[in-house]
Amino acid sequence: MIIVKSPHDIELMRQACTITAGARSIGRQMVAAGVTTHEIDREIKRFIQKSGATPSFLGYGGFPASACISVNEEVIHGFPSGRRVQDGDIVSIDVGAKIHGFNGDCAGTFPCGEVSPEAARLIAVTRQSFFEGIKFAKPGYRVSDIGHAIQEYVEAHGYSVVRSYVGHGVGAKLHEEPEVPNYGAPGHGPRLVKGMTLAIEPMVNAGTYEVRVLSNDWTVVTADGKLSAHYENTILITDGEPEILTMAEDI
Repeated sequence: MIIVKSPHDIELMRQACTITAGARSIGRQMVAAGVTTHEIDREIKRFIQKSGATPSFLGYGGFPASACISVNEEVIHGFPSGRRVQDGDIVSIDVGAKIHGFNGDCAGTFPCGEVSPEAARLIAVTRQSFFEGIKFAKPGYRVSDIGHAIQEYVEAHGYSVVRSYVGHGVGAKLHEEPEVPNYGAPGHGPRLVKGMTLAIEPMVNAGTYEVRVLSNDWTVVTADGKLSAHYENTILITDGEPEILTMAEDI
């Protein structure tokens, strides 16, 4: 069932999303050579808790950390660890925060030092594909119109969109209906209506869209070992243009 949020729900969502966006910014600021992914996760957790919220990911389905931190060929669900980020790496940080019964969810991929032109281009295309998709996040369009626009933009730049994992509704639960694929034909799926809150999250690979899961049963990597990037915001469907609830000026 798709849950349309009341005005009161939306105000609570805004609070959760503001904290979530702040946590992502903390993560971005920490990406530097020599920093461990565990240290990034620790500071994200500290920020969320200091803000009066709870890390949405911690313990979710057994996930052991407050943020998913995925490096280079890791697509999503990377485990924070003692791994040290190196110059030239690209680091995807996915965070969620819950307060007053509602969740925010957002992600971004950030360069460490000087990265290759190809890596920088992948990050930029992935980010822009989100904005291409939400041009259709308006009442009257259907869910698949968002994903179709994302896929067209990504593939026009020579990349592929992951099919095994998708965006989703978000609210009192971290994952709600509907699923929002980043690919497919337009004109399918539920019709968008005012008050829906969605996590739109293109996951874009430099090579094949195919992925595999590592032995920890969580971390997803590209099947061909090529780079992957991720960009996500929680949005609100309004009467007109969508409102990006987790938007931050620096990301």
